[in-house]
Amino acid sequence: MNSPATSPPLSSIDAVIDALRAVGYFADRRLATAVFLALKLRRPLLLEGEPGVGKTELAKALSAALQRVLLRLQCYDGLEQREALYEWNYAAQLLHLRAAELRGPGGGGRPDATGVDAVEREVYQDRYLIRRPLLQALQAPEPGAVLLIDEVDRADEPFEAFLLEYLGEYQVSIPEIGTIRAAATPVTLLTSNRTRELNDAVKRRCLYHWLDYPERERELAIVQAQVPGASAALAQQVAQFVGRLRSQPFANAFQRAPGIAESVEWAKALVALDTLVVDPEVVSDTAGILFKQREDVAALTRDFAAELLKPQEEAA
Repeated sequence: MNSPATSPPLSSIDAVIDALRAVGYFADRRLATAVFLALKLRRPLLLEGEPGVGKTELAKALSAALQRVLLRLQCYDGLEQREALYEWNYAAQLLHLRAAELRGPGGGGRPDATGVDAVEREVYQDRYLIRRPLLQALQAPEPGAVLLIDEVDRADEPFEAFLLEYLGEYQVSIPEIGTIRAAATPVTLLTSNRTRELNDAVKRRCLYHWLDYPERERELAIVQAQVPGASAALAQQVAQFVGRLRSQPFANAFQRAPGIAESVEWAKALVALDTLVVDPEVVSDTAGILFKQREDVAALTRDFAAELLKPQEEAA
């Protein structure tokens, strides 16, 4: 019997494109192919790319399209295994141990050797286990979960090593319990902004896709879907202007180009301002939505905006 993730409606690349589009995510064919293969081969998918290009949103869209629960592990420097996998409810365990002491010989002594072994087994029962995202993903019932390991490049190398068992075999080892294997194979996505290079061992266990900025027509479709209040003309202006911001030689003036998330937020802001036509003044006034660095906001002057707003034929 096929896994729900590989059965219709996601039984082809076109079906993946259509299912994601139905929940508001516009994937190109290369990305849809990577997603389809990750589902078909039951392999984790590593997505790298600039911030704001839709890596995290893909996990949310897949969760909706597959009708699976979304579990998210947000990585950061110093992330520990217990925050990703499990930890014991120490307070409850101590209460149990205290209760066992009170039940001991004479009502107030310690249990004998046999009783101690029994008590130790009792405190490592399932009911004292606090499940974190990795363990929740492995134990999710059919059809399984979508697990997002977000910004894995922010975690340290020992944490990457810890992930290898999960990524390679969809299982984890808990010393007090043993090996826990996936009840239903989780759809696993890892994202990275390339703040550092990931270990080759992690990459070998994953399929890989570089998620780039979208071409203008796809970005236009995204803006129109996410900002239905924007007119066709305004959405076209947003997609065209942001596309030119990312193009050479204009992109050299900024530390980081706006992502899709910034395009959508900018379009929402323009609608809120009742903007009919994008002009240099409104660009300058709303530069803080497109850019998050002081230097980039300052670089987007009215004169620079006017240059970017020129028709491409005239600018050439």
